[in-house]
Amino acid sequence: MCGIAGFTTAYQSDSHLEVANAMVRSIRHRGPDAEAVQQFKGAVLGHARLSIIYLSDAGSQPFVSDDGRYALVFNGEIYNFKTLRNKLESQGVRFRTQTDTEVVLALLAREGMGAIEQLNGMFAIAFWDNEAGTLDLIRDRIGKKPLYYTEQDGQLLFASELKALLQCPNVPREIRPDAVYDFFAYQYVPDPKTIFKNIYKLEPGSHLHRTFNGKITLRRYWSPEMGEPESLSMEEAKGRLLDLLEDATQQRMISDVPLGAFLSGGVDSSGVVAMMAKGGHTVTTCSIGFKEKDFNETEFAQAVANQYRTDHRAHTVEDGVGERLLDICRFLDEPFADSSLVPTFLVSELARKDVTVALTGDGGDEIFAGYEKYATDWRENQLRNKFPSSLRSVMGDLAPALRKIPGKFLRRASSLMHSLSLDPAKAFYVTNTFIDDHIWQLLLNEDFRKDLGDYHPSELTEQVYNQCDSEDHLAKILYTDMRTFLPGDILVKADRMSMANSLELRSPLLDYRIIEFANRLPSELKFNKGDKKIVLREALEPLLPPEILNRKKMGFSTPLASWFREELKGIAEAHFFEKGQGLGQIFRKDHIRFIWDQHQRGLFDHSPVLWSMLMYEIWWQNYMASNEAGKPQPETQAALATC
Repeated sequence: MCGIAGFTTAYQSDSHLEVANAMVRSIRHRGPDAEAVQQFKGAVLGHARLSIIYLSDAGSQPFVSDDGRYALVFNGEIYNFKTLRNKLESQGVRFRTQTDTEVVLALLAREGMGAIEQLNGMFAIAFWDNEAGTLDLIRDRIGKKPLYYTEQDGQLLFASELKALLQCPNVPREIRPDAVYDFFAYQYVPDPKTIFKNIYKLEPGSHLHRTFNGKITLRRYWSPEMGEPESLSMEEAKGRLLDLLEDATQQRMISDVPLGAFLSGGVDSSGVVAMMAKGGHTVTTCSIGFKEKDFNETEFAQAVANQYRTDHRAHTVEDGVGERLLDICRFLDEPFADSSLVPTFLVSELARKDVTVALTGDGGDEIFAGYEKYATDWRENQLRNKFPSSLRSVMGDLAPALRKIPGKFLRRASSLMHSLSLDPAKAFYVTNTFIDDHIWQLLLNEDFRKDLGDYHPSELTEQVYNQCDSEDHLAKILYTDMRTFLPGDILVKADRMSMANSLELRSPLLDYRIIEFANRLPSELKFNKGDKKIVLREALEPLLPPEILNRKKMGFSTPLASWFREELKGIAEAHFFEKGQGLGQIFRKDHIRFIWDQHQRGLFDHSPVLWSMLMYEIWWQNYMASNEAGKPQPETQAALATC
């Protein structure tokens, strides 16, 4: 697990090494064990190493082929590298290390970019051909590992985190208005956009190729296709799923450093721990809870820990969140507002005291339909189909009027009528969004309204929903989340918060073989009349207690509503009303005050919107108003100016 950075260049210069070193230093938290930068004819590659497998210095990167033609920097793990190594050795390839890095380099050098599909793992790869002068950037199928890039002045720059690109002063920080709207709608900036114009994320399952003369081509080599469902009985599905999960888990337990697991007490993480404990392994497990009972799952985690006799660590957060928040946000180089980033950071911090690698249950909800929002969407879809389109249109017209009448019941009725009036794709956007159109329009100032034009974030959900190769509605919304929410939110949160603590996370349920298997299952084996994650729960039934399998999903949630009235009140008021430069470019201050006062008086729970505003302003202060976080240090300015 590491951080990578680099760029193409027309000539060799010592100043380029200084630039690359500055880029690597900015992401040193991703790889505190070693840093290296190397210059080639046409490119500079940099690497920050977190040593996981083959701890020798011989495994350091950039890794260069014996003949000097190819070089590679790589962030991630290839779980099937031993199988690939055996294949290459049978073809006469000889290796000098035991690393997966060398295997990837040899495979791509020998077989070309078509060999990407043989890799099973999480990865962001930069592959340089010194002879052809070409650069290839590759990102893993589902987007576990991040990869940013930009073109500036004829150069292609890339890095694991956006802050590394910002070390080069010729990379402008011009905010992208539609990305701002996306952020407030989804609480993240969806791929391939970033918060800045002309800086992009390489999308999951994608490959970027740059020729020696600067021509860039993009292709998608994998997508979570749904297709025609396989005809399987529940028993057959359970058996195949358990086999896949056991193999995926065992592959992810290969490590030369201490290894453990996050244990929330939910089905997904508990199932992973059960698989890890097979064969008599003593598993180190970690969990985080909050003093508020409705947000504390530690008792369920303890039950699983007791069953499998894990070496368990648990921590309950009593207070101090406000004091930690500003420090945590330093690791977010784009606006990001999934509030579970706080417990994810804290459990990563807890785990890092004892282990360097941790397995998680990430992906289970998106792949097997585990979220309550899927049940909400299903219920609404059932109702939608009972009404003719003409009546649904009338509902849409009446909904705004009902919203203006005081009372929770009428507000809920208004929301339901609005949703029923929409087509299924747009309605799924409404289910997913964290700011409704009414609040957005209330807050928006006129200048930013003009900058946005007629853009609306629902375009993304509708576009991806309609790209799905299945007519089944559940398949379409799962596909949409796997293409958007999973890589844009869940995996960003997991990567940034774990890497902030120099901790590697591995997710067996995100093995592409499990995803492809699940996507071909009949929908009723995953979700049926509100019953969620059916096949996964049934498969794990012999391994987990009923109170784990059958309890209501809590999620990695936080008590935001009370935090804004207590622990975060001072920080929020300072950022909203004393600082507020970033928010002031988007929203009307008087209307921010209006919804803040409503929340403080308990009239409305505005905590999702308030949290998004707070996270945006903190980001703006870090990256647009200060010389810290992402900005180059003064001593490197002269060198960086030549980038």
